[in-house]
Amino acid sequence: MKEPSILADAILEIPTSELQHFFDDLILTFNSLNDLLRDQGILRGKELAELNTRANQAVKAESSPIGKLLLLNAFIRQQIGHLGRALQTRQPTTHTDQGVIRQAITKIQLRAMAIVEHIRTLAEGKKEISLNSGQARQFLAGREGKPPSQRDAIRALRRAEKLCPALVCGHTPGDGRQTTRLTAKVEELQDVPIMGYRDLWQRSDKRVALTL
Repeated sequence: MKEPSILADAILEIPTSELQHFFDDLILTFNSLNDLLRDQGILRGKELAELNTRANQAVKAESSPIGKLLLLNAFIRQQIGHLGRALQTRQPTTHTDQGVIRQAITKIQLRAMAIVEHIRTLAEGKKEISLNSGQARQFLAGREGKPPSQRDAIRALRRAEKLCPALVCGHTPGDGRQTTRLTAKVEELQDVPIMGYRDLWQRSDKRVALTL
């Protein structure tokens, strides 16, 4: 008779905050792919709205934290499937076209995601947080070796607002230059919602026990 696996009775305790962080990262990935599908004209209007509605309703209805992660990951695979089918049917792009796509979409998207994570790190122990375009350029310069242009920094801030609805992009009050900045209340920032919903992730106990 085959001996039972050692892991069969093992229990791993993971803080709810860590699962929440993983969930937030998946939300950023979902929203990034969502923007890519829209910007590239792969899904628009009713079809894109239906995908978002299905994802919202399914994840919101699931009570299990792990179930939420699995469902969200399944919808991400659907998005990747749409991208794959679109790439198969499109004409090959020139080297110049590829460079434009990488710069206009991938680079801005990656910068926006990095800014969201940077703001979350800065928000620890605070009630409110803000990051202006100058600070964003300085942060991105540390990652990329040189600061992006003011225009590209503002584009990344605006995209970050789309990725994380808790962030608000606007002008700095009392600043004659109307410097663009992102602001957020830390309490709202801690529970990053998916496409505007704030109650998809239901908090219960401080720790979640997983049986492996």
